[in-house]
Amino acid sequence: MDKTKTWQEFLLDYALYIILGIMIIGVVIADKSFLSMNNFLKILTQASTRGILALGVAGLIVLAGTDLSAGRVLGCGAAVSASLLQSMDYASRMYPNLDTSHPLFLLVPLFLSIIVCVAFSLLNGFGVAKLHMHAFIITLGTQLIAYGALCLYIDSQKGGAQPIASLDKRYLELVNGKFFGVFPHLILFLIICAVVMWFIWNKTTLGKNMFAIGGNPEAAAVSGVNVAKNIMLIYLVAGILYGIAAFLEAGRIQSVTTATGTNYDLDAISGCVIGGVSFSGGVGTIPGILIGVVILQVINYSLYYLGINAYLQYIIKGLIIILAVAIDVRKYIAKK
Repeated sequence: MDKTKTWQEFLLDYALYIILGIMIIGVVIADKSFLSMNNFLKILTQASTRGILALGVAGLIVLAGTDLSAGRVLGCGAAVSASLLQSMDYASRMYPNLDTSHPLFLLVPLFLSIIVCVAFSLLNGFGVAKLHMHAFIITLGTQLIAYGALCLYIDSQKGGAQPIASLDKRYLELVNGKFFGVFPHLILFLIICAVVMWFIWNKTTLGKNMFAIGGNPEAAAVSGVNVAKNIMLIYLVAGILYGIAAFLEAGRIQSVTTATGTNYDLDAISGCVIGGVSFSGGVGTIPGILIGVVILQVINYSLYYLGINAYLQYIIKGLIIILAVAIDVRKYIAKK
């Protein structure tokens, strides 16, 4: 292969990173104050819950699927968490009969959030594994179901539909606190989830089977892999991560509404694809996902930081997604 061809291949393969890099450099040139430790920690903090969500979605993309319901499912888990952890002295509590003398143990809402999210995720898994539905269709249906459930839940409050706010100080400190007043808890939670997922992907039979199924489900079945069972387990793991992300997100934003989780699934999918998780299946790494999510958040934050029109931001993010998928498809065709 000649040198010209090699450079063409290089530029095409890394076009997305080059463009994003130029955008970030442009932001730094426009405002040098962007490069500060405070901004860097803010970006990582904002990327934390979406990063945990992306770790769950990534496994489904490795299976050559996707999850359009992740954001709405997160909204349901966040609403459950917030409603159970409202301040005891708040007059409009969703559950006024909770014992005010014994505040609820923080792990209880976390477990309930995980249960809610796992239920939706297993519904998706059942549709894909047992009913052989395309992940796009079943998760689109689940997205609508989850959104309807979220609206009904918030609307069921005594005073009618209103934000679930005024949260327990213990909860807010757990989520938004900082170690030694510097390092945010949320970043640590993301790191812990990433380490656990790296271990699952690289050191367990489930991880190996996931890549095998994503690469070639027929070959995986012939080699003795229980395809349906493993798909269900991957969706189960995704649901657990959604539940954790939901619990943390409710505490981070401190006010849950019917809009909570909107487009989070698109951010998670975008982060995965930018990070090298292939829609063709069987390809992806945990470090790549983290890098992709952080890069996407850097773009989001920098556009907001520069005061770019909110509608224009949607256009830019859409173009990034199209470019990322186009590059991914090109690589897949080249391999064939």
